[in-house]
Amino acid sequence: MAQPVIGLLGGGQLGRMLCEAAGPLGIQIAVLDAENCPAKQANHNDLHVTGSFKDPAKIKELAARCDFLTVEIEHVDTEILEEIATKGFEAQDANGKTIKKTIPVHPSWKTIRLIQDKYQQKEYFIQKGIPVAKQMAIQSDSDDARKASLQEAAVKFGLPFMLKGSKGSYDGRGNFKIRSPQDFEVAAKEMGNQPLYAEKWVPFEMELAVMVMRTEDDDGKLIKASPYPVVETIHEDSICTKVFFPPRKVSDDVKARAQKVACDVVSNLWGRGVFAVEMFLLKDGHILVNEVAPRPHNSGHYTIEAVPQMSQYKAQLCSILNTVPDDLALVPRVPSSLMVNILGGAQPTSHDRLVDLTRTMGSSSLDVYLHQYGKESKPGRKIGHITAVGYSSIQRLEQLSRPLITACDEIRAERVGEAVAPHDESKFKGVPLVAVTMGSDSDLTVMSAGLKVLDDFGVPYEVRITSAHRTPELMSAFAAEVSKGGVKVIIAGAGGAAHLPGMISSETHLPVIGVPVKASVLDGVDSLYSIVQMPRGVPCATIGINNSTNAALEAIRILGTSYPEYAERMKAYQRGLKTDVYAKDRKLQAHGWKAYLQEMNAKK
Repeated sequence: MAQPVIGLLGGGQLGRMLCEAAGPLGIQIAVLDAENCPAKQANHNDLHVTGSFKDPAKIKELAARCDFLTVEIEHVDTEILEEIATKGFEAQDANGKTIKKTIPVHPSWKTIRLIQDKYQQKEYFIQKGIPVAKQMAIQSDSDDARKASLQEAAVKFGLPFMLKGSKGSYDGRGNFKIRSPQDFEVAAKEMGNQPLYAEKWVPFEMELAVMVMRTEDDDGKLIKASPYPVVETIHEDSICTKVFFPPRKVSDDVKARAQKVACDVVSNLWGRGVFAVEMFLLKDGHILVNEVAPRPHNSGHYTIEAVPQMSQYKAQLCSILNTVPDDLALVPRVPSSLMVNILGGAQPTSHDRLVDLTRTMGSSSLDVYLHQYGKESKPGRKIGHITAVGYSSIQRLEQLSRPLITACDEIRAERVGEAVAPHDESKFKGVPLVAVTMGSDSDLTVMSAGLKVLDDFGVPYEVRITSAHRTPELMSAFAAEVSKGGVKVIIAGAGGAAHLPGMISSETHLPVIGVPVKASVLDGVDSLYSIVQMPRGVPCATIGINNSTNAALEAIRILGTSYPEYAERMKAYQRGLKTDVYAKDRKLQAHGWKAYLQEMNAKK
């Protein structure tokens, strides 16, 4: 049975990556765009149509060759798409006979039409109970009407507020920040003659995005809206420059709510495919929807390497063809990923040094992947992207990827004529993977040996004093704080009654390693017994008395089960121990035990 043909309106980089995903699956893509567009460079066949994806005649010509239509960009003619999907159009069958034909359009022309008008899109979301910023339409029948409407917005929303074009804007184009009444005339000239709306200024903490795969049956009934993980997006000059998975310093609760909001949005749309839901995370923890894209998106590029079993491009294809596995889980294969966009610089070759970096980067701790789109370099134009996937925390990956980030920042600074911001290395040491605490500063002498081991292995950690008896509230707060994310192991040292390790273990899901500290009496045996005699259900690992060295080494072994770099360093450390023993044995045999002992005593 022949594989269905999917017609694609638009052949830019998103279309190129869709074709790259289709190839291994044996899915044929017919592209409507310019002759040498990026998608056609990656996918040569005799089904393509040359022309504008806004030309109704060309769209019908493409549709005649296909079984489904989809889009790479939402700025298309929805009237002709509605006709193709509902009323039908004339086409030639295999025998050359003219027939009336309808084919499905995914996502639906209704979704694309709604998305095209940002004001109406958000009015619809408000009706569906989806959180968005407050907005109002701006009357633009005349200069006086526009000025009066802008004054009304200033009173209603306060200053600043955002003035936005309802249609045709992307990558920040069509947005103007109104800071004062003096901006009214400037904004009118800048925005031109188009439908406008005002939006209340949102003092957001961070921009988040969620890709959602939508499936529905042949009758248009929603089957499922399946979210990918939440990502953090960084925008500069109104263009996305970096994407972090997972978001930095974002709680699991916020991530879950962001996915819920994104699924609510997509569940209220129509058609199959993947959708990008861009959101603002406010300082008070609330989430507002900013924009929706009915297609693969910049914020989902990382899924090519991080979720290879179902990247956003494969998801677009499988959802359109309704071949998504019932038990599919959109779970990344790695704990972290960073995507940086390659943007054209001041010179056509400005980006070359960024591309060259990908040939020298990569290690046991990260993999680096280069994607170039086959597009001419122009200032600020997206001409490629680089994805780094890591095997530890996003903070650690950010540190390892610093050369890529710095090169991106340098190219942007040259393009816009700004000085490169100085790099503060202290910001990129990574969140602690190990938390070390003790009941008193008198324990620090014992615990310092373990801290030195963590330093030698390059493990990020934090050190606190949290007495179980004198400051139980501080101890509880510490346990709650480190349990939220980042920290993977806790080391707790205590002497005497030594309740600290066990009490912390009772308030966290993390593994806790207790270090019995020798006190002034009982030689630390009391500390050892206190830690080791925990009741069932509250485990606490225990190390020899005063042996914080082994506690640190055990913590590193635990980290090594998730982070390959620490496993490799532990193996190297163990090889070093073995080498030392062999060297000592050879020396003992060569000089005899008396000389060996004499040399040992001389070193004391």
